[in-house]
Amino acid sequence: MTVPSPIAGIRACVFDAYGTLLDVNAAARGCRDGLGDRWEELAALWRAKQLEYTWLRSLMGRYADFWQVTGEALDYAMERQGLADPALRGRLMDLYRRLDAYPDAVATLSALRARGLRTAILSNGSPSMLAEAVDSARLTPLLDDVLSVDGLRVYKPHPSVYQLACDRYGLPPEAILFVSANGWDAGGAAAFGFRVAWLNRAGLPAERLPVAPAAVVGSLSAVLSLVAE
Repeated sequence: MTVPSPIAGIRACVFDAYGTLLDVNAAARGCRDGLGDRWEELAALWRAKQLEYTWLRSLMGRYADFWQVTGEALDYAMERQGLADPALRGRLMDLYRRLDAYPDAVATLSALRARGLRTAILSNGSPSMLAEAVDSARLTPLLDDVLSVDGLRVYKPHPSVYQLACDRYGLPPEAILFVSANGWDAGGAAAFGFRVAWLNRAGLPAERLPVAPAAVVGSLSAVLSLVAE
């Protein structure tokens, strides 16, 4: 990927949590002793159903918090794989509350704060999930805020979710750089008006959505090239 040019006027950097700062595959990877070679397939299906359920619940007007949705998605994924093991389910859910941060997360957040920028998470996660995960990953001192959809009772990419960051900082959308590893989330945030960096670690094709992100980067550390020192 080419190095993107800095984006003028950025005053806050807001990050998605799951899949962006926190490795959503870490829980299944941590249970390889029980899952064997199936851990990657389980992780992928678990994540896919987790996201699908947030979108469906939002459209149905039947909100349940992200912890419940995560458990329901895991139940589906385990049944699809023929796994009926309550102890394994318990381990997976426990590990999901303490996901690993990506290796460049701490250094990136530290560097952004050193440049005088506010840093925050804006996530589908419930407040208790986020508090435990962020603290376990040692990100708490590097964040000004951890914003959850829970008070709104609707999930991304609803525009009201992205508005939370504008309201918190009293900034217009164009003064906020939003970073997400999820192409659909990047598209939703760009449609809202954020300047968006899509963190495309896997080199995936661009999503066919109405609004494109301002930049595409291959790592969290590459986000630093988007804001002036």
